[in-house]
Amino acid sequence: MQTTLITQVGFTGIGLHSGRPVRLCLRPAPAGHGIVFRRMDVVGIDARVPARWDLVEISPLNTRIVNEAGVSVSTIEHLMAALAGCGVHNVLVEIDGPEVPILDGSAAGFARAILGAGLTRLDAPLHAIEILAPVEAVHGAAEARLRPQTQDEPRGLRIDFEIDFPDAAIGRQNRVLDMANGAFLRELCDSRTFCRLSDVEAMQAQGLALGGTFDNAVVVDGAEVLSPGGLRHADEAVRHKMLDALGDLTTAGLPILGVYEGRRAGHAMTNRLLRALFAQPDAWRLVTCDAALADQLPGSRIKSADLAAVA
Repeated sequence: MQTTLITQVGFTGIGLHSGRPVRLCLRPAPAGHGIVFRRMDVVGIDARVPARWDLVEISPLNTRIVNEAGVSVSTIEHLMAALAGCGVHNVLVEIDGPEVPILDGSAAGFARAILGAGLTRLDAPLHAIEILAPVEAVHGAAEARLRPQTQDEPRGLRIDFEIDFPDAAIGRQNRVLDMANGAFLRELCDSRTFCRLSDVEAMQAQGLALGGTFDNAVVVDGAEVLSPGGLRHADEAVRHKMLDALGDLTTAGLPILGVYEGRRAGHAMTNRLLRALFAQPDAWRLVTCDAALADQLPGSRIKSADLAAVA
């Protein structure tokens, strides 16, 4: 069945790119509502922005959604990943600024608060998008692909991601993860956004990363990790890319059953992939989730202990 939160939960922080303080509140929502943002600082025009793939506007280094009135919310990907990873299907996100707070650069703070609020089932069936044929998006060296599972792969969502950076602190990393049974909470949610020191000045000159610090991002310089405490995982970078991918795939509006393969992919590539998917109606179908299938989705059978080792 579809779910929502039992009670509301709030956050305060700063936007990673805007550097502006922001308050955010997650509120329970009815079945069929989906994930919708509402800008509390906007008056006189439509302030509601559904978190949908067709409202994503390509922007550098984050996922930004914009409604027909031009109202936008950016850097939604970590919160979207936490909602998917905790199995939340319907929520109203009230926010008093243009960017979701970055917290510590991961999704752990969002996930912990969502688990604390608790989930309730709603009186409506849950549907999912099953991938029937391969779909891909390619742009330069970046590739993103959705394909059906093979017979020996579990029916759910699998993420297979590979990155390759010249800095030795990152280098080439690959990880494959089936997202069922709390895998997001145990394996991905505490992995932080990262950047190269050589890119920081250029980003800030473009008006980006104005709220970035060593406390909310992993900064690397060659073989050195500059952020205090070092890495949370030896392959934290690729884990964070997988976290981002889950968040961006959640803008499909329903859970996806299939295998996502990313090679040097980012937010823009995942959105291009969703646009390609929905442009090919014979590449997917809607299915109604029974109990067995729901057990294979991200957020299934999660428990507080899954977060026990998370920073």
